[in-house]
Amino acid sequence: KLIFGKLNGANVVAMQGRFHFYEGYTMEEVILPVRVMKFLGIEKLILSNASGGVNPKYKVGDLMILDDHINLMGTNPLIGKNDDSLGPRFPDMGEPYDKTLIKKAKAIADQQGFVCHTGVYAAVTGPTFETRAEYIYIKFICADCVGMSAFPENIDARHMGLPVFAISIITDLGGSDEPEFITHDEVLKVANAAEQKMTIIIKELIKQ
Repeated sequence: KLIFGKLNGANVVAMQGRFHFYEGYTMEEVILPVRVMKFLGIEKLILSNASGGVNPKYKVGDLMILDDHINLMGTNPLIGKNDDSLGPRFPDMGEPYDKTLIKKAKAIADQQGFVCHTGVYAAVTGPTFETRAEYIYIKFICADCVGMSAFPENIDARHMGLPVFAISIITDLGGSDEPEFITHDEVLKVANAAEQKMTIIIKELIKQ
């Protein structure tokens, strides 16, 4: 569902839920809501998700603002014929996440006293959680966390010239010597607990 309203004085449209590649949707279907919102007139895209931390400094419940990502999905939402009216055939990805929005959000988090890192997000298809070897590999290639969403939407938004801000809740930790059994229920529990902090940052960012 698309929810329309005002948030801190700004007109917003919010997605209640999202399409995931691992659910069997095509990449074209995953990014369709972003294109719809672009034509509805949005000027910025804000993304949120849950991810597994591989940076040893991270703790469960921390927040991480994305400043870059690594595509490990093995595909790209822009594969196929390009619609030149939407964006260029070969969009530049030198700044996938808007530096100005990152700086503002980090300042908000610091003012609130929240633990909020800035790091690199590795995007995988899922739906399995990663093996220990995969966690080690993801850490080795300079990623700080790993997740199963946000990357396709970011690519599509940047293709259309939309600035993007993305923030992730670290819901579990991987890559340790001791194997950790992860369940979806545990991920949701941590995400729900940290959601209030993430909401405060996003609402204040929109206000600014």
